[in-house]
Amino acid sequence: MVIDMQRDFLDPGGMSANSGENIDALRSIVPILRQILEAARRVGLLVIHTREGYAPDLSDVHRVKAERDTIGKLGPLGRFLIRGEPGHGFIDEMSPIKGEWVIDKPGFGAFYRTNLEKDLHDAGISHLIVTGVTTQCCVLSSIREAVDRGFYCLTIADGCAAFDRNLHDAALATIRGENFLFGWIAEGRAILDALGPTAAGESAAQSG
Repeated sequence: MVIDMQRDFLDPGGMSANSGENIDALRSIVPILRQILEAARRVGLLVIHTREGYAPDLSDVHRVKAERDTIGKLGPLGRFLIRGEPGHGFIDEMSPIKGEWVIDKPGFGAFYRTNLEKDLHDAGISHLIVTGVTTQCCVLSSIREAVDRGFYCLTIADGCAAFDRNLHDAALATIRGENFLFGWIAEGRAILDALGPTAAGESAAQSG
């Protein structure tokens, strides 16, 4: 499950950069995520992409978010986090391919007002490998929701990022706290090794 690798979060013209956030940390995970994504596709794992976004008329923006006065503001890539605007779309490097799921969510968590729980149960899926941005917000929110619904979660530490490294580290500490209350954590290289020698070999070649 790849959380919210969207232009509004990772593109210089998107919401985050235009709100004064440094997107370099978020951009830094793209190379390892590309390797993991390609390896997952090669071995036939189901890939799920989530995308935070809201209706053009803002009808699904609840009061707490509306009071922050960010969603729907006009930027270089259109209105921030509005479905159908360029900024709402995925960055090119992480675009879905045919057959992969795209979950549009009007909130932080992947299960909030979506059909994801039913779709996963219908597909017989019980384990999730979780990546994306930002670690302490949409990633951790999705993990908490998943665990409450009985799904096993494995978070890729270097496949997630936050604008503030301290928040990233705190989120990982929360996941592993109380004897891994919210699932397990691994590094991207371990995932590539598990997906097979071709993936591991490519990882070593690119890092070397």
